[in-house]
Amino acid sequence: MNRIVTGHTLVFALAAIVVAGCNDAPAPSSGSSPDVAASASSPRIALVMKSLANEFFSTMAKGAENHQAANSDKYQLIVNGIKDETDLSGQVSLVEQMIAQQVDAIVIAPADSKALVPVLQQATAAGIVVINIDNKLDAAVLSASGLSIPFVGPDNKAGARKVGDHLASTLQAGDKVAVLEGLPTSFNGQQRKLGFEEAMKAANINIVDSQSAKWEMSLANQTASGMLTAQPELKAILACNDSMALGALAAVKAAGRLATVKVVGFDNITAVQQAIRDGEIQATADQHGGQLAVFGIEYALEAIDSGSTPSDKETPVDLVTADTLAK
Repeated sequence: MNRIVTGHTLVFALAAIVVAGCNDAPAPSSGSSPDVAASASSPRIALVMKSLANEFFSTMAKGAENHQAANSDKYQLIVNGIKDETDLSGQVSLVEQMIAQQVDAIVIAPADSKALVPVLQQATAAGIVVINIDNKLDAAVLSASGLSIPFVGPDNKAGARKVGDHLASTLQAGDKVAVLEGLPTSFNGQQRKLGFEEAMKAANINIVDSQSAKWEMSLANQTASGMLTAQPELKAILACNDSMALGALAAVKAAGRLATVKVVGFDNITAVQQAIRDGEIQATADQHGGQLAVFGIEYALEAIDSGSTPSDKETPVDLVTADTLAK
């Protein structure tokens, strides 16, 4: 039987973010809310995300916390995040900790589509419900492992296609653009790149450079600077997330090319919304991060109640431009 922790349990692995350069796996710390006490028999759900330093995932965490507060009699929540987008070992360790704590369900946004499958297999073997959100686990690896883990999240390729089509409407056939990719082993990054490529191909726009900046703003800034130097006729940079879009925007400004090089992103974080309003970024995609974890949690509760594995669920993704923000 699972060990149940009473009280509203919210666990944050923020120490791993604050202590940069620490190579140890993030160790969660707990706190309790004096306002509500969850039933000792209510299920414990662990939300395991990527970097909480990324606004998209901190927004996701806040949405989950608000949902739990409104449903404190139904479940307890444990929130975890890793120090950066590439901390795969840290995320594996967090899942191992959740297995050891015998949680009832794990809702995970995996940092890697393949590397997390073995530890999630351990979780399912321990009788823990696993729901995959945000970044889809690799179907072939899941199949080879004999696993069926439902995915709750948007069609990333379709979202990127919307952003790419909007950008293409502001460019000319034959123009040169570049792509800042996410982690090569992340399914969502792969799909966003494909969506951008489809949009550019349809508009006869040439992708002359495509490199991974691993979802990170600082690396995107360095990579985009190199692209701008190597491609003096570059007209746009398509970033597979908003952190990289901000890094690219800083590079464009530093190069004095804000008037000639457009930037688009994906995630709809606050800083990018403001940059869109200011005319410095042209578009992004909103996959409703504040609700994405909630969708996963609700699916986990459904699976716990029914004892069966639900099917995949596609969630919304919308184009965000200056016009949509003005409405």
